[in-house]
Amino acid sequence: MQARRDVVRHTGSVVIAAVDTLRQEPRVLLARQYRYAAQDVLWELPAGRIDEGEEPLAAAKRELMEETGYTARKWKRALYFYPSPGFLDETMSLFVAESLTRGKAKPEEDEVITKRLVPLSSAVRMVNKGIIKDGKTIAAVLWLATREKR
Repeated sequence: MQARRDVVRHTGSVVIAAVDTLRQEPRVLLARQYRYAAQDVLWELPAGRIDEGEEPLAAAKRELMEETGYTARKWKRALYFYPSPGFLDETMSLFVAESLTRGKAKPEEDEVITKRLVPLSSAVRMVNKGIIKDGKTIAAVLWLATREKR
């Protein structure tokens, strides 16, 4: 038996859970932007492609700064997964970024991004109500919520 498989090759990507821990309840940084494929404006965590030859942590730091203007002093890779392994070889690394400093964003020309620090419990409610529809963001928010309960 033969089967044809179409596979999209990808250099990999990063998603960043930027967490503000200065208040009693941690807040997570969400970005809202139009996504052409979904034909919708989505709430997501900052994320992006790893450039050829770039290390994942360097990509995470670059994407966080470009999309939101934030930088972080504390970084940790928390998860490594395949976002859509049925047709895509992309791997994704979730980094948790803490000790945040606000700065000026440098989005790409076609990116119009609104950002907001949201209490983690509110982000979980946004997931459960279907307001957050992005898979990587759902996984990261629920992982963060599980981590906080320890």
